Amino acid sequence: MVLERDLEAVTAEQDDLPDVDAMYDKCEEIAITDVLDREFVTERTDFETFDELVSESPSEAGSAAELETIPHGEWDEFVAERTDFDDEEAFVLAARDHWVAKRLDLT
Repeated sequence: MVLERDLEAVTAEQDDLPDVDAMYDKCEEIAITDVLDREFVTERTDFETFDELVSESPSEAGSAAELETIPHGEWDEFVAERTDFDDEEAFVLAARDHWVAKRLDLT
């Protein structure tokens, strides 16, 4: 797996990266469960899926679709306790880099 800190270095070494417009449609919404996929969640958290992680949080949320109902401070604390990350921002940025690496076929 290409870790977030390695993404820039790995892409700099590539000669044949696809055009960004070929990777995704800018108008198309990317599902959070696509970014926080099973591979990423399994390797970087105590859970198998992102839905499972959300449903185990100390809130009423039962799936990724209800993520916005979790109070921010409560979610940050849960992420720090149950993942490899200090807070939601680090978690999401690492997931983004994982998603990009997969789209660029760098994994």
